Amino acid sequence: AGAPSPPAAASKWVRLNVGGTYFVSTRQTLCREPKSFLCRLCCQDGPELGSDKDETGAYLIDRDPTYFGPILNYLRHGKLIINKELAEEGVLEEAEFYNIASLVRLVKERIRDNENRTSQGPVKHVYRVLQCQEEELTQMVSTMSDGWKFEQLISIGSSYNYGNEDQAEFLCVVSRELNNSTNGIVKEPSEKAKILQERGSRM
Repeated sequence: AGAPSPPAAASKWVRLNVGGTYFVSTRQTLCREPKSFLCRLCCQDGPELGSDKDETGAYLIDRDPTYFGPILNYLRHGKLIINKELAEEGVLEEAEFYNIASLVRLVKERIRDNENRTSQGPVKHVYRVLQCQEEELTQMVSTMSDGWKFEQLISIGSSYNYGNEDQAEFLCVVSRELNNSTNGIVKEPSEKAKILQERGSRM
């Protein structure tokens, strides 16, 4: 007692034969998008659609089953989930065929985001080597700007002798990310960086 009668249970669940692969879902899920092909097929079933079933009673849909999973999952929970091996363009094609407007928008946004990430390409770095004396190190590091980052300090011994004091000399390696906006052209360093480079070149 209390169990649903067979006709009621049968009417709730729907079998789909998509390109030879079977999927099972509920009418409630398939009718989540009222204007979609699946809603018209399963929820507005008329005599004219009676022949679109196979011998098992499953609705026949002549589409690629590979891309049907993301379509069905979207109707189930409203989220776009695409396995890495699936092309978004294939899911977009199916979303358009099944006339699921909200999913079409989502897939197009995903494709656009991926294209933007791809066009950025790998991050490139520019390196510069500056020569300075020990007493200039603190000033040089504190005045680095424009995105320059300190990378490495190399001691090259002491070449200058002022009285009895040896002045240790260093090579300072700095780097900066090359922005996409530069299109491969290295922007000129700041005035402070120029002064430091000129000072290094005079040594």
